[in-house]
Amino acid sequence: MSLQYSNSSNHSTWHVLVVSDILNEESDKAFRLNQIIKLLKESHGIHTIISHNFDDAYEIAKSRQDLSCLVIDWDIKNPQHESANTLVQDVRRRNSKIPIMLVTDRAEMATIHLDILKNIDGYLWLISDSIEFLAGRINIKANEYIETIYPVFFKELVKYCSEYKYAWHTPGHMGGEGFLRSPAGVGLYKFFGENTLRSDLSISVPELGSLLDHSGATGDAEKNSARVFGSDMTFYVLNGTSSCNQIIWRSQVSRDDIAFVDRNCHKSLNHSMVITEAYPIYMIPRRNHIGIIGPVRLSEFSKEFISSQIKSNKLIPNNLKNTEVKMSALTNSTYDGVCYNAVKIAKELKKNVENIHFDEAWYAYARFHPIYHNFYGMADETLSSAHPPIFVSQSTHKLLTAFSQSSMIHIKHGTQRKIIHDQFNESYMMHGSTSPQYNMIASLDVATKMMDDNGEVMMDDIIEGAIDLRKKIVQLKKDIKNKDSKDWFFDMWQPKQLMVQNKELNFEEIDTKELASHQKYWIMSDKNNWHGFENIEEDYVMLDPIKLTFTMPGIDDKGELQENGIPASVVTNYLINNGIVCEKSDYYSFLLLNSLGTTRGKQGDLITQLLKFKRLYDQNIALDKVFPSLVKENFERYGELGLKDYCDEIHKFFKEHKILDMMQKAFQVIPDQVMKPSDAYHTVVKGNVEYVLLENLMNRVPAVMVVPYPPGIPILMGGEVLNEKAKDIYNYLKLRERFENEFPGNESDIHGIERVERDGKKYFQVYCIKGSN
Repeated sequence: MSLQYSNSSNHSTWHVLVVSDILNEESDKAFRLNQIIKLLKESHGIHTIISHNFDDAYEIAKSRQDLSCLVIDWDIKNPQHESANTLVQDVRRRNSKIPIMLVTDRAEMATIHLDILKNIDGYLWLISDSIEFLAGRINIKANEYIETIYPVFFKELVKYCSEYKYAWHTPGHMGGEGFLRSPAGVGLYKFFGENTLRSDLSISVPELGSLLDHSGATGDAEKNSARVFGSDMTFYVLNGTSSCNQIIWRSQVSRDDIAFVDRNCHKSLNHSMVITEAYPIYMIPRRNHIGIIGPVRLSEFSKEFISSQIKSNKLIPNNLKNTEVKMSALTNSTYDGVCYNAVKIAKELKKNVENIHFDEAWYAYARFHPIYHNFYGMADETLSSAHPPIFVSQSTHKLLTAFSQSSMIHIKHGTQRKIIHDQFNESYMMHGSTSPQYNMIASLDVATKMMDDNGEVMMDDIIEGAIDLRKKIVQLKKDIKNKDSKDWFFDMWQPKQLMVQNKELNFEEIDTKELASHQKYWIMSDKNNWHGFENIEEDYVMLDPIKLTFTMPGIDDKGELQENGIPASVVTNYLINNGIVCEKSDYYSFLLLNSLGTTRGKQGDLITQLLKFKRLYDQNIALDKVFPSLVKENFERYGELGLKDYCDEIHKFFKEHKILDMMQKAFQVIPDQVMKPSDAYHTVVKGNVEYVLLENLMNRVPAVMVVPYPPGIPILMGGEVLNEKAKDIYNYLKLRERFENEFPGNESDIHGIERVERDGKKYFQVYCIKGSN
């Protein structure tokens, strides 16, 4: 399919980079090159960008991805040809397909090294050929390249929209025309633009294929994604990874099957247990001294552990206790970037479960950089040994470039059992809309193409950027402490020292490229226990460099709270008020993601704001200057406080009540199950539930899951009883309730908890099954 129909519009946005230092000279060669530039614009609609030296040209080529061709004057005087060699090789490393054309003459050919000749797509003989011919050559090369940019589905979508057909089908706005009948509609039309609205199409368009039967251009795009992401089959899902998880489970798990589930799982996996009516048994992740969720023990994937969990579960009927586990589900990577060796886990589970599911919502990029080798579900080395079918759910929209809610399911067939496409598709169709959003499909198609074209280069930039930021934070802390040993700054959850060529170096002293090139520096071990997890297995888990967990002053390496400290939520609320939104906040840490959209400017602003927070804290600036809304709404409580006072009071509460210890104890308990999660949910549907205040919750059975943030994992599942065994859970929830009353305006999200207010005080209540005590 040719894109000639949109030639002028393409070239108005795709530019040619011309590298030459003679354009301002009065010479025949300069005249002819300038005429080519003029003709490109006037006859072909091509705009050019001019660079007078190789260094600037490289920075332009690195920062701008809207180039369709490079025209390099090989005769450029300063610097010499070695810089031209470097430019060509660097550009080619980042983009293997963009055309590079040399302006030269036959006599100069002898000066061009063979390695450069291999990377050149053409030559422009300025004296020998006509200006029209040379401009036409550039136009052809640029247009050929532009055609390669568009992946299969997106190309068909662009083609269809440029044919300007009259639509007599849904959606009702019909390419945006419907919006023009109302001022509000015109506002939306102007905001989103015509192309966005004209590409919002109906399933009635046969040229684009069908998402539900995976045919045509849509099916071709999914097949291409399977190739790129290393799976046997890939399915595009347009309602998020929450739906991915439920599609996977509904395809393999049915009523009364046994599921082996990471307790540190997204609530959609708990919902999957509800819709499949499975019996769950749980893996319990480790936690460290500051509350970060760590890995499940490798021994928990053994036949012995799984059997013991089934046998000790009083809910599972005896006649099912010897049944093989139908599905295992593990979160990889965790919020804080703890990544599992998926190959090792697949080998451990291969005889113990029928299906393996890795929820990799935050980890779709792992295949595209060697630092993650074997630490993701679709790793190639799983093919070297027997394993059951492996399912991976990925939020392509989270840390790659798809639109929100655009996700993928990747499937690797088992050694003995293959997943039947049409059978799996029955589950898929239960969750898929018959009116898919074609822009979302295109975004998945393009996200795939981006990673296929130069995923490793992009990931290299992201990882190096994250490491540079890590080193900068550590160096700032060191510089501040060198001036005053009692002074403070933020820190990073990462190794403090590492062995490099048999020499122990501080993390910030190690070359960034060295850290970005070797997985060994990020593997967690017992020998260098910077992470705080006990008994870490060899080559089992690693820290993802791009997941940046900042740690707060006020807690030592053993988890002991000091006299003064700064709760993370205070810092993240400050950052939000100053235009920086964090991904997650715990008690004494917060998480930022260094992704494809992160720039050096963002990093610089972050450091500026952290330093500004430090100044405000050290000056104990009036709290109403930092959080005016908080103080206005709670003036009696906070009106006289400064920022440091505020932090000290919250920190003192956490310290006196040992909130980290309380949380640790609460999340190590798996309460007794009295009914399956699905049966508990049925009581909600039938209305056989009632709200129960937290003070009356002991010995009651919640009908819904209770998920406190932090840390964002279930503390109670529907159907689990809050008996004496689970008293630590009750105590932790009571402490959270007390904290919210003592520090109004600091309410955090707790799924499953509703708040009622009496006499100016907040009370927690939970949906419980009637008569459950």
